[in-house]
Amino acid sequence: MIRGMKGFTLIEMAIGILLTGVILSASFSIYLTQHKQLLVQDEISDLQSNVRAATAELATRIRMAGYGLPNSIRAIQAYDTNPDSIAIAYASNELNGIHLEQSMPEASAILRCDGHDLSNIRENDWLYIVDPFLNTGEYFLVSAVDYSASCIQHNTSVLSHAYPAGSNVLKLLHFKYYIDMPDSGHPNLMCQVNNEIAQIFAENITDIQFRYGLSSSVVVDMPVNEEMIREILITVSARSFNSDPEFLNQYRTRTSETRVKVRNLGINYVRE
Repeated sequence: MIRGMKGFTLIEMAIGILLTGVILSASFSIYLTQHKQLLVQDEISDLQSNVRAATAELATRIRMAGYGLPNSIRAIQAYDTNPDSIAIAYASNELNGIHLEQSMPEASAILRCDGHDLSNIRENDWLYIVDPFLNTGEYFLVSAVDYSASCIQHNTSVLSHAYPAGSNVLKLLHFKYYIDMPDSGHPNLMCQVNNEIAQIFAENITDIQFRYGLSSSVVVDMPVNEEMIREILITVSARSFNSDPEFLNQYRTRTSETRVKVRNLGINYVRE
């Protein structure tokens, strides 16, 4: 028999296994905690990005409201719907200075814009023509463009009357923003451009609110006349995508507030 060789007793092995289990359990618990914290940080980062993007988008469009618009088009339409909605309109710079060089002989005649660059106009574009004497206008659908002759056809849209030389041709942009809640868990900020299908601009935006500072220094929830608007106070609220039962309000939330000066309202439309 070989003496002096020692092994582990059952008690020692049991203690070793127990300690190993405790260490593994603690390590796994730390891993789960850190993993959850990483997921939470990712959600908070997405949450902050969404609320910042929504606020910046609204502020950018509102600053442009009314730019280059004829008097017959409303620059801002406010909806006190809680969450609020807003519609914004302004003229694109793409067609800056384009006007008729020759009067139309009849309402169905082509638009003669001799010498103007029409490269930004495409078939099926919706444009707006303004009579400089009546200070009124209307939309029409472009059916064809003769770039070499600087002529615009509108075969499917007969105008209400023959427009005179000097009538302005504009490309107007309309943006409408509102909260859509297809299911209560994931509300989205929607953006509708012109008459196209609305698209999701930012996810998990729970609320938007607008207050309007008027030229009379009064702040209201719903302006009677948008021409009196001089400043808009925007509040955007968002929440995390997933709920967290350990969190007090189930969802983590963020709110952003900003003020935007409206520079183009109360100014008469002038286009040379």
